[in-house]
Amino acid sequence: MNQLLFFHLPNCPHCQLAIRLLKTLKGGNTDYEKIPVRMIDESSEQALAESYDYWYVPCFFFNGEKLHEGHAEEEDVKRVLDKVLSA
Repeated sequence: MNQLLFFHLPNCPHCQLAIRLLKTLKGGNTDYEKIPVRMIDESSEQALAESYDYWYVPCFFFNGEKLHEGHAEEEDVKRVLDKVLSA
């Protein structure tokens, strides 16, 4: 399975919420646990971040497709994980 790319910034409250939701959802679902997630701090991996088309963090990409960008609630993160599983 390809990696889910998760672009974030360390001091972004929206990113911190998305990280907590991702951990909670993955911890409660064995299928979600199998999804490899690459956490990309865009401030320290600028070249990689600039090679993707997005404006806001948190931002999720899978197989080159943007799955979600900007503030994320539990339903949004769940939708991202479900999309990865269905790929």
